[in-house]
Formats: sequence, C-alpha cells, structure tokens
Amino acid sequence: MKRRKITPYLYLLPIILVFCVLLVYPISQVISFSVKDNVIVNPTPHFVGLDNFINIFKSDKFWKALGNSLEFSIVSLIFHIILGIVFALMLNSNLLNSRFRGVVRALYIVPWTFTVSIVAILWRLMLNNSGIINTIFGLGIDWFGSRELAAKAVIFVNIWCSYPFYMISILAALQGISTVYYEAASIDGANAVQKFFSITLPHLRPVMISLMLLDFVWSMQQLSLTYITTGGGPIGSSETVGTYTYNLAFKNYQFSMASASAVIMMLLCLFIAVFYVRRQTRLD
Repeated sequence: MKRRKITPYLYLLPIILVFCVLLVYPISQVISFSVKDNVIVNPTPHFVGLDNFINIFKSDKFWKALGNSLEFSIVSLIFHIILGIVFALMLNSNLLNSRFRGVVRALYIVPWTFTVSIVAILWRLMLNNSGIINTIFGLGIDWFGSRELAAKAVIFVNIWCSYPFYMISILAALQGISTVYYEAASIDGANAVQKFFSITLPHLRPVMISLMLLDFVWSMQQLSLTYITTGGGPIGSSETVGTYTYNLAFKNYQFSMASASAVIMMLLCLFIAVFYVRRQTRLD
C-alpha cells in the first residue's frame, strides 16, 4: 500500500529535479544576492538587508526604465489586440476562398517564425540611415539612433513580430463560435457591427484577457529585442528594466543591485501571473 502511494511521486521526481535545478535554485540565488553587497566579485559578501532595494527605488534611471517598460508593454498590447482581431476576422470570413486563405495565413504568421535576434538584426538593417525603408521613402533617419524615435521603433518591431500569436489564438476562438448565434441574430435583424459586439466580442473576451495578461508579463520581461537594436540607448531613451538590469550586472558589475532589480520585476510579474492563474481557474 505504501509503495503504491510513493510510485506516482517517483515518476514525477525527474521533472521535479529539473525544475529545482533550472528554476528554484537560480531564483533563490538571485534573492540571496539581492540582500548582500559585492557578490560575485567579493568572496565574502556582507548582508545589507533592503539597502539594494532602497538604492534601486532612489535611482532615476530605474524609474525611467520602468516607465519605458510599461509604455512598451501597454502600447504593444493594444496594437497586438487590434491587429490580432482584424486579421483573425479577415481569415475567418468568407471573403477569402480556402486555398487563398491558407496562403494569406502562412504569410501573416511569418514574423512569428523568426527568432528575436534575427528580427532585431533584420530591422536594424532596414531602419538604419542607408536601409531599405529610408531608401524607399527618401528619408535619412537613423531610427534606432534617435532619442525621439528609438523607443517607438523598438515597439513597432515588437508589434510586428508578436501579433501572429494573437491572430492565431483569436482565430481559433472565432472558429469555436457556433453559427447558430449569428443566424438567430440575423433573424432578429442585427447588422454586422451589432453581431460583433453582442456575439463575437463576448465569446472572445476570456481568450483576450488571457492573452493580454500573458503578453504584459512577456513584454515587461523583454530584453533581447531592445538590447540588440538599441542597447537601451541613445542616452537611456529606450532603456527598459531588462536592459537596465543587464547593464547593472554585466557592464557596471553591480550584481547585488542587478539582483534587486530582477527581484522587483519578478514580484511585479508574479502578481500578474497569480491574477492570470486565478482567472483561468475561475473559467475552468
């Protein structure tokens, strides 16, 4: 009897060990570093309590980076929703025949097939002074080198490479809506706009809320795209919390401060993640 109770946990043991090695241990190390001083470079770091967190909150650069991260996440989220709904509705409509619909769907999903590094390099080449965008429109703008445009250019690239995830998820939700609702609405004399707001949108709301929560967490944690395109510059104009933390650790060698910044971001994302899990449980 006792062996039967233990057996399921033995099957779970390998994944539990991997989980501990790849997630629990690194997180515990970062939390430990965040309350010490001169870690990594000092073999005997001192416990400083919340001093690193206080210094982070006193830093103007941190608040600037946090503001940029929030702007990056919110603007990206809004356009992801809009583009996802528009393209999903188009692909779900009868305006396109089945063969052409498959071709269009494949074209729309292309940005999502590239890795972040490839996307960043491609757009750096296209948006530099002699890139194809400036050549076509007769401009001479260094989009990623301008203090006014760098952050906006990074947001644009993020929207371009991430909207297919929304499109596919919303398209799947649209195809799950029964046509009976639309037929009943047509009998009652409802037009296309009324059908969208009374039938389509309510059915999409659970999926959209889940997508928005996940997208917010992913965008707040984003590092690679910003770092490869602008490095957080020029002069911090596109600095996010991700690049701020990275620069603290690997350029300024302030690993304790970087750990504190990472813990703050982890707590913010954890709050959103808990809200997401609770909502998913409620929907189930």
